[in-house]
Parts: sequence; C-alpha cells; structure tokens
Amino acid sequence: MSSNSQRLPLFSRGSWSEADRVAAILRKETVGGILLLIAAVAALTWANSPWTDGYESLMNVKFGPSALHLDLTLSTWAADGLLAIFFFVVGLELKREFVAGDLRDPRRAALPIAAAVGGMVVPALIFVALNRTTGDGALQGWAIPTATDIAFAVAILAVIGTHLPTALRTFLLTLAVVDDLLAITVIAIFYTDEVNFVALGLALIPLALFTLAVQKRVRSWWILIPLAVITWVLIHDSGIHATVAGVLLGFAVPVVRSRAGGGPDAGPGLAEHFEHRIRPLSAGVAIPVFAFCAAGVTVGGFSGLTSALSDPIALGIIAGLVLGKTIGIFGTTFVLSKFTRASLDKSVQWIDVVGISMLAGIGFTVSLLIGDLAFGPGTERDDHVKIGVLAGSILAALLASALLRIRNKVYKRIYEEETCDDDNDGIPDIYQSDTVGRDN
Repeated sequence: MSSNSQRLPLFSRGSWSEADRVAAILRKETVGGILLLIAAVAALTWANSPWTDGYESLMNVKFGPSALHLDLTLSTWAADGLLAIFFFVVGLELKREFVAGDLRDPRRAALPIAAAVGGMVVPALIFVALNRTTGDGALQGWAIPTATDIAFAVAILAVIGTHLPTALRTFLLTLAVVDDLLAITVIAIFYTDEVNFVALGLALIPLALFTLAVQKRVRSWWILIPLAVITWVLIHDSGIHATVAGVLLGFAVPVVRSRAGGGPDAGPGLAEHFEHRIRPLSAGVAIPVFAFCAAGVTVGGFSGLTSALSDPIALGIIAGLVLGKTIGIFGTTFVLSKFTRASLDKSVQWIDVVGISMLAGIGFTVSLLIGDLAFGPGTERDDHVKIGVLAGSILAALLASALLRIRNKVYKRIYEEETCDDDNDGIPDIYQSDTVGRDN
C-alpha cells in the first residue's frame, strides 16, 4: 500500500522495549563520554605544559612480544588494541539493531542508514574540495571528518541537560553505529597498504572456532578470550587494521536464543550478555585511554594554533565536521522525506533534525584514528589533524548545544509524556499500546 496514512512517519516512536534499551545504553555512554572529555583535556594540558617531554616519552614506550610483531608503542596499543574492544561493542550493537531491534523493520532502518551515508559522503567531498590542490598526499585524509563520536555527543547532551525525544536519541545512536561500521569498512579498504593473505587466512580459523563456540552458547572466558586474541593478532599481522577483528567477532555473536517457531522475541542471546559485560570496559576504559593517548597535541601557543588552522587539511576537517555532517545528514533526511512523501512525527520539527545533524559533527575517536593512519602518528600533519578534529568537534558541539537548548522546553514536555506512568507498571502510558496482545 502506498497511501500517506500507512506511511511510517520519520522519527516515529518505536517500541517501549527498544526505548528502554536505548536509554540504558545512552546512560553508559554518557559516563564514558564524560571520562573521554576528562582524558582529552588531561592529555592536552600535559602536552602543552613544561613537562611535555614526559608525555611524549610515555606515548613512545614500547612493549609486547616482538616475535609476533607486537612490539608496539603505548599509543599504538591504544589505537589497535583498545579500539578493537570498542569496535567489538559496535559489532554487537549493529547486529542487535538489525536482528532484534526496531530497525529489523526496513522502513525504520532506511532513515539512519541513508543519513549515515549522507553524513559521510558530504564531509568527504568538502574535504576533497578544500584540498584538491594542496598536494603532497593531503587527499589521504578525506575520511577524517566522516565519523561521529557517540560517547562525546551523548556527554554533550548530558552537560547541556536537554531532554531529547526518544526517537531522536534512537536515531542518533543508530546513525553513529552505522557510521562506525562504514568507518571501519573505509579503514579496511582504503588504509591498508599491503595484505598478508597467509595471516588473513589463518585468522579465519580462530574466528570460525569463536563463532562456533558462541553459537553453542559457550560463555567460558578461558575459551573465548584466547580465540578472540588470536584472531586479533593474526588480523593485525595481516596488515589490515586490527580493529576490524573487533567488528568481525561482534558480528559472530548470536543476538537471540533460537527455539522451535522462535523469532526476534524468542529470547536474549549472548550479544546482550556480552554487551552488558563489555560496554562498561569500552566506554569507561578503552575510549578514555585512547583519547588520552591520541589527543595530546602540542599546540605551540597562539602562533602554533594559527599555523595549524591555516593548513587546508585542518580547515577541511573543520568544515567537513561542522558543515558537511549537518548538510549531509539533514539534507539526506529532507530528500528522503520528499522522495517517500513521509512527514515528520508530530513530536519532531525540522529544526530538531538540524540540531541532531550538528551534534553528529562531533567526530573525535575514529577521526583521530583515521588521521594517524592517513599521515602517520607524530608528524606535523598529524598534529594539524588533531587540532582540526578538536576544533571542529568543539565548534559542532557548541552550535548543536545552542540550538538544542532553544528547544529544551518542548523536549521536556515530550519527555514527561514519554515517562508518565499512572498505572505504576513500569511502562509509560504512551507505550501501553505496544504491550497489547504480546506475551509477557
């Protein structure tokens, strides 16, 4: 049927179970985001203090077995090892969304996927346009402004105290997860110089054994962790960035427990169990430590800042994050609404979509990672990348905060409607219709 009455409004309210799950995830990401901000500020402060040599020395400390090509610096361990944990959670979350979440409905999945693609393509085009004549490999950084840092973005929401409607929060989370998947795909394809196919082929063996174990619902860490580590080591040795291993391992974990006649409602799978255990490690340790290792750029005073911000690479990153993300996400959403003739949900206005699009311009963790891969850690260009990412993310955060705060009274009213529970049954009244006819 194609009648307007049967079209699903854009940003429509999902099920209560999904809203409750998203709220729980965002609470954890808020804590992680605040720790991320503290770690980044600490690194910047140390790197620009009289003790800057101590920071550099710490980042360059090497450890690990050289026989396995793992004699790596602390900063490399943070980028290759800790971010693999982060991307493992991304893999779990993405699989959960499309197998058992509201986004198993293609109509709901289309919007965040399209918006994520638009939010990557437009920033990349802006970066390329500003650096097309820069030369000396500058275009290697085209993917830097394409990523969204959900932890940083959610921390900003917590700081400004806004009550975004559940649909917008779900959209932001899902967009960021899809964005991360696209980013890791870009890293695997465009930032891999040489591939050791022997190591890559060998990595399939522990990955297959890990998959078999989790499909059999094995929870023994003494079995799963060694298989995961061996997979990571072999993918790292193959030349493909080791964070790809995290996503592959996350995809391997089953989302729902299967049973005869089962389906998305058959019951929780290991993905939920692993996510509950590992997300705090990812948000509370892996991301903040990576931020501390990656954000410590020596600015060099006002003259150094001016020099960095006059670099077309830094300007391309800032423009990509602030303008590209906003234009790409909002523009894609607007075009999709016109193409499908779908209207916005009554709880959302187009100005809200602009605010969320601006907020998605906070590109910190993955942007810094791609910058290292594009230009090499410790180089002058890498320093300019870090300043560009920091400046663009802060500017996007300030603009989004100002816009969303204007709408906060409206958000607060919607939030009160979504959380009102006169029956005291744990389910807000606005979601009561979701439970009709369902098994408890």
